[in-house]
Amino acid sequence: MTRLKTILANTAAALCLCAGAVSAQEAPKLVTILTEAAPQTQLMAMVLTLQAAQQGAAPHVLLCDAGGDLALKDAPKSATAGQPPMDVSPQGLMQKIMTMPGARVEVCALYLPGRGQGPEILLEGVGVAKPGAMAAAMMAADARMSF
Repeated sequence: MTRLKTILANTAAALCLCAGAVSAQEAPKLVTILTEAAPQTQLMAMVLTLQAAQQGAAPHVLLCDAGGDLALKDAPKSATAGQPPMDVSPQGLMQKIMTMPGARVEVCALYLPGRGQGPEILLEGVGVAKPGAMAAAMMAADARMSF
């Protein structure tokens, strides 16, 4: 009986260790790069990124060129107008993504200099990507890319 108790205790301990290791694993990463001006394309990129985040991915969104306009405090109407069928805007969905665990939203390093402006024009919580760090995020073994 003592041997059975020892086996059961060791099994329980092993299960606890395994469960801890699984819960300690990092979420898979999704890198979404958006450069498109078309509102429907912008919205679909945000829809897919949100869906991945809801399924456990840590989203990292890089906004470049016209895609960077989603990050503006004074964004164009195309970024803020609700779209069918749910009357959601690309910028609104991007802001929802920003609240997800592990989420990062950044404009590309060329976006602000190209506009001749600084980071004060960006929504709170939107950063400016550093090329080296962004390249590392794209090359990470556990990263998936979305364009």
